[in-house]
Amino acid sequence: MEQYSFDVDAGNFQQVVLEGSQQVPVLVDFWAEWCGPCRALKPLLEKLAAEFQGKFILAKVDSDKNQDIATQFGVRGIPSVKAFFGGAIVDEFSGAIPESEIREFLKRLIPSPAGELHIAAGRARDQGNLAEALKLLGEAAQLDARNEAVRLDAADILVELGQLDEARRLFDSLSPLARMEERAQQVLARLGFAEGGRQSGDAAGLRSRIAEQPDDMAARMQLANQLVAAGRHQEGLEELLEMVRRDRAWNEEAARKAILAVFSLLGGLGPLVPEYRRKLARVLN
Repeated sequence: MEQYSFDVDAGNFQQVVLEGSQQVPVLVDFWAEWCGPCRALKPLLEKLAAEFQGKFILAKVDSDKNQDIATQFGVRGIPSVKAFFGGAIVDEFSGAIPESEIREFLKRLIPSPAGELHIAAGRARDQGNLAEALKLLGEAAQLDARNEAVRLDAADILVELGQLDEARRLFDSLSPLARMEERAQQVLARLGFAEGGRQSGDAAGLRSRIAEQPDDMAARMQLANQLVAAGRHQEGLEELLEMVRRDRAWNEEAARKAILAVFSLLGGLGPLVPEYRRKLARVLN
């Protein structure tokens, strides 16, 4: 039982809960000695932790002795159980609920076999092993063909591997609702820039064309596509901004739309987005 159930305080909360939840869900049980319902709930959670054999970890926090932790995570009454995954609270319940309800709670929380493969694929990708990540995503898709997040991650990896036709096929297989999500829009933008730069020649040749004909908007767009696809976002934004300065209306305002696509690719975050929003506004006005 102790292998999957820990007493946690300020000294090990970071390791057991925040870091541990990067691997498996962690249930944090806020309890106290004087609390009758806590004494009923805690052994039940310990029994389930042992039964599930590491599919989740139980972290028991004495709220009287760890009031700072309880306050930090919004505990207003006990027993209070908060589920962490990926370092953040993803679900919670209060009170000594029946075992059947706890099992339903765990069913929602613990990844399915396909979900476990999806998580493993994310780890492989973080380690730079794209081929292994793609293989794991393929296995996950076989177990759960309706999981659009799996297909989206596979499409993103295919873009990184330069397999753009297959990436486009996977992206186009997503439902309209899934395509509207922010993550999908980022992948779509990355795919679009990669497709735009695929058959545009080498960057040196494009720069030579632009030097000879500064108003060659097609060459500038091809170069911008290449730069953004290579992760050189600021250089690509500068090229696109110059296009807006020279001919805002070219190809139905393609440069302005491409700048907005870069913002989408960056998730609206980071210093480049507000900086180039201001620059674009000055050029347009």
